[in-house]
Amino acid sequence: MVVEIFKTNVQKETETNYIIAVIKRQFPSYKINFDLEDCDKILRVEGLELQCDNIIYYVNRLGYTCIRLD
Repeated sequence: MVVEIFKTNVQKETETNYIIAVIKRQFPSYKINFDLEDCDKILRVEGLELQCDNIIYYVNRLGYTCIRLD
């Protein structure tokens, strides 16, 4: 399993649920969660052969910032 961490500007729990649903539609095997308590509003994605560019694309298309953290 690979885990990738992304910095976002998501603020509300309701927004996280929608973003997770959109990503899960494309990548049903990924485990996805947010940590809105963190100053970087962390999006954490776990799975095999993660497609980071696609994750960033989907989150950006929904109107949110999404930057992969090293």
